[in-house]
Amino acid sequence: MPKLPRALFAAALLSGCTEGSFNIFSVQDDIDLGRQLRDEILADSENYPVVDYGDAPDSYEYLYMVRDELLATGEVQYADEFDWEIYLIDDDETLNAFAAPGGYIWVYSGLIQYLEEDDYFVGVMGHEVAHAAERHSTEQLTKAYGISVLIEVILGNDPGLLAELAVGLVGLKFSRSAEAEADDRSVEYLCETAWAADGTAGFFRQLEEEGAGGGPEFLSTHPSPENRVNDITAYAEALGCDTTPSNDGDEWEQFQAGLP
Repeated sequence: MPKLPRALFAAALLSGCTEGSFNIFSVQDDIDLGRQLRDEILADSENYPVVDYGDAPDSYEYLYMVRDELLATGEVQYADEFDWEIYLIDDDETLNAFAAPGGYIWVYSGLIQYLEEDDYFVGVMGHEVAHAAERHSTEQLTKAYGISVLIEVILGNDPGLLAELAVGLVGLKFSRSAEAEADDRSVEYLCETAWAADGTAGFFRQLEEEGAGGGPEFLSTHPSPENRVNDITAYAEALGCDTTPSNDGDEWEQFQAGLP
């Protein structure tokens, strides 16, 4: 299992920023922008060494299985409208996953190798699905870049900004309310599956138990991992969800071992 990287594990999962939400973009705008950002990221193999499906079919099938189980819960908004494509990034030193508008999700191999349980991973995946489904990315990109800039990109009038936006996605900081909403949605999704509904809380517990508190900056931002563990666990209990680990350890270890 790799150690926590020195680089910041920012992205949509753990960061905090300003409150409130504002989004003038349509669902189709989310899809259009997401596809443009996908193409930009896939064209930048130096910064985003995405693994081809043909080089790791079993790994992708596991990722697709998790995605399909989450979408089949009936709890995910735009489950049929968004593309929900998942890409594996070959980088064992980075603990990260991030989502683009329209349901495009990237997962780093370092995050997969780091996590001890499949429930933790599915919790993180649920969290990223929620960011896309609740359209947090275009809300936050609107704040970061402005309405006029994003409109120009969506219309194809400023292709040079795509690379900047793609980089911005990796370090995108969401509001506390957006992070809390993604945590809650993850619980709701997993509650309808065989995985522990508080899987995301398990991820935070692992970070705390391994002494990550003195490291990356995200652990000093709000909300703290400890608070999020408590909130996620309490919400799962309030919904009456099963938090029993799935006990699919062998399948999870096979998935980890089979990564390219």
